[in-house]
Amino acid sequence: MEENLLPLFPLEIVLLPEEPLPLHIFEDRYKTMIGECLQAKASGKGQQEFGLVRLKGRVLSSVGCTARIVNLTRQYEDGRMDILTVGKRRFEILLTNEERPYLQGAVEYFEDDGPDVPSDEAAEVAIERFREAMRKLRHAAEMPVHLPRPYRYLSFRLAASLPLDLEFKQQLLTLRNEPERLKLVQRALEILMTQLDQVQHSQKKAGGNGHARHW
Repeated sequence: MEENLLPLFPLEIVLLPEEPLPLHIFEDRYKTMIGECLQAKASGKGQQEFGLVRLKGRVLSSVGCTARIVNLTRQYEDGRMDILTVGKRRFEILLTNEERPYLQGAVEYFEDDGPDVPSDEAAEVAIERFREAMRKLRHAAEMPVHLPRPYRYLSFRLAASLPLDLEFKQQLLTLRNEPERLKLVQRALEILMTQLDQVQHSQKKAGGNGHARHW
């Protein structure tokens, strides 16, 4: 039974599929967990992934995403580690197990109910709006965006680079429809660009007369 359980890492974040996530591991129980995952990766046997689940207060979300360790970037003398991970598979927790130092869960992995690749037209519109938003965020005249085809999980790939609310990211993680997710991300991009325009306008007003007008 235990070999079928997924190690769980509750954190106040939401990890999406395809999203890179650096982590600093310092608690003994998680040093043990990550050490076991690294050992499994080196041997090619055992559980190489762990499940990252959002912890809100004391409430654990029922849906999370597995993280696969890309590399161990730093090992400290006291056993602490810096690792780089990437989001892989979504899952729903069926039950939890506390027999190990860290939490484990019996989980059910899931994919989208329909196609996980949007139409070319929808993808082009979303990517262009993403490019515009990143130009505003980074104050850059040009912003090359490298998103190789096929555009599988495009909504996740775009959302991973945006400053999004955790509730929104959790909603994306739970949805099993890529066109619907992509529409939500486009709407979030439009809201973000409006907010950035308002900030820019306020900064110009402040620069012009020393005072920013509050609406």
